Amino acid sequence: METPSRRHDLGRVFNEVPELYDRVRPGYPDELFADLGALTGIDERSAVLEVGCGTGQATRSLAALGYAVTAVEPGADMAALARRKLAAFPNVEVETSTFEEWNDHGRRFDVLVAASSWHWVDPSIGRQRAHDLLRPGGWMALLGNVVVRRRGELEAYAETADLHERFCPGNPAWGHPPLEDDVRDTDEGWGQVGDPGGLFGPAVVRRYSTVQWFTGDGFADHLRSLSLYRALDVDVRERLLGAVAERIRTHMGDRVARRYLSVLRVGQRVH
Repeated sequence: METPSRRHDLGRVFNEVPELYDRVRPGYPDELFADLGALTGIDERSAVLEVGCGTGQATRSLAALGYAVTAVEPGADMAALARRKLAAFPNVEVETSTFEEWNDHGRRFDVLVAASSWHWVDPSIGRQRAHDLLRPGGWMALLGNVVVRRRGELEAYAETADLHERFCPGNPAWGHPPLEDDVRDTDEGWGQVGDPGGLFGPAVVRRYSTVQWFTGDGFADHLRSLSLYRALDVDVRERLLGAVAERIRTHMGDRVARRYLSVLRVGQRVH
């Protein structure tokens, strides 16, 4: 079971490589943000709280739509890069803190957004605090990217499974991504807004197909930005990723797709 301290330790690994993270991690499609606005009724007068903004990838899309955003990010280096990237947007403020320890100074918000970050929040605190920080009728919006594959297409994990097993044997986290159609057919697996405590109403879910294309070296850099690989011993990680990059160059034409279902899940505050 993943403890709060374990989540905290893994979360800090992104702060080691903020520029790499910003360059290689996927964003979210414009259609998702359009649907976020339509579902929640958010506009330029609304106050948005973003939890775990990272380097500000989703924040930029929110700010470009004119929303006033207060973004909270625990990694000091990640937050500093976000401030630089968002300097052109006077409607954005980035504060360095964990969500659990953040001083809200009595501020309340219309929408809380967490983009690929809510799983780092302590579940014993997160939803109750989200509820408390939202105004009556406010919304909680969870964004995420689920790695998927398409039938018949070469897939990087499948093509490098032997390398993963060679350099890091027996790791249960190495896995074959699910088929995109299978993910579309289920509402399980991550990021539920609704909960037994009745803090939020039924979740509304939207899904969007997205893709990143990488060379072998680019894909290795992408993997370097993931917590699963950041947690490896550096020598093991670099030997593994060097071999992965070489396999993609020599067996996959130095071009590989990383496919996702980008998911938007929103629920309205109850009471």
